[in-house]
Amino acid sequence: MAQQHLDPTGPRSRHDGPVPTGDALAGYLRAQATEFLRALRLHRETGSGPNGSGGSAEAARALRRSARRISASLHSFQSLLDADWCETMRPELAWVSGTLAMEHAYTARLERLLAALHRLSGSTALPSQPAAPAAGGRAAATAPAPPRAAPRDAGPRTAPASATERGNLTVGAAKAGALLDRQLTLARTRAHSTALEALGSSRFHAVADKVAVLASEVPLTKTAGGTDLRPLARAAQDRLADAVTALPLLTAGNPYNATALVHGLSPDTVPHPQDAPWHQVRLLLRLHRYAREAVSGPKGNAVVDLRLLSAGQALNRHRDASEAAAAAAQAARTPRIAPATAYTLGVLHADQRHEVEAARFAFQQAWQKETVGAS
Repeated sequence: MAQQHLDPTGPRSRHDGPVPTGDALAGYLRAQATEFLRALRLHRETGSGPNGSGGSAEAARALRRSARRISASLHSFQSLLDADWCETMRPELAWVSGTLAMEHAYTARLERLLAALHRLSGSTALPSQPAAPAAGGRAAATAPAPPRAAPRDAGPRTAPASATERGNLTVGAAKAGALLDRQLTLARTRAHSTALEALGSSRFHAVADKVAVLASEVPLTKTAGGTDLRPLARAAQDRLADAVTALPLLTAGNPYNATALVHGLSPDTVPHPQDAPWHQVRLLLRLHRYAREAVSGPKGNAVVDLRLLSAGQALNRHRDASEAAAAAAQAARTPRIAPATAYTLGVLHADQRHEVEAARFAFQQAWQKETVGAS
């Protein structure tokens, strides 16, 4: 029998402790604001120059984590907080988190694509990457994406079907890797500069000042102190469940169904239309997790829900593979590249779209386990 899963947003017996109210929310927000200020101080102490350090990179990640949690709480529990203050703070916190995320995302995307190139071609002639700067991110020639590219599944990865295909991959891998390295390293450098500029701007200082006030004074409504948080947390859970139910599982069941293939071969560089619902589920899952944290309190926050964690990790892989595929497609749109390079980038695009499908399958498996465990 599946182990019963205790949902902190559900009804509690008299043995489960006091009902979480607006006071618990205030404590959670103060704690996150304190973490934000601590991370900001660490970032200033460890340096934020062009070469940076590991400490400043970790500080930037901590800034992003606390900014996301504060912003999510303002979204889920807005009715318990001053409405004007929430409407002012949420977009500013999203700006901070998004700006600091770009450099890390470009770094991870380049690493992912170069590792995939190495796996697909078996070649070691890939460019070495420079050390990543420290602040802390997230690219689309008509990409020939042949359906014959090696599929991703639970079994061993297969090599290209013929010696000719392997030869084409080997020839094109080094140039494709060098092209991706140039494009994504440039994007990462620009993202690093943008992050440093943002952290020194008057806009960021205004956000930091408001977070400093939040660390001591939370703008709760008059009735928030006696209001149960759990119905609002359950509403976040219900929004997530509805979004999962609406996922286009049949339409997007294969990475190269007709719609996906036409989009992949199109010169249009807009995000892949089949990915948008999955990205939305990822955001709603994050809101649900953070609402559970606020309801659970300090002791509950130490308990990790492995099923939600697995589902979130699958959706993170889905986003990473989707954006990596877009980067391969954008590189393949570079004018006057060699046919072997374009072919390799097409295979790389196909490989990452198969990674997208594998991540969707992994999410479904994790979500089904969560549903069974909570029933």
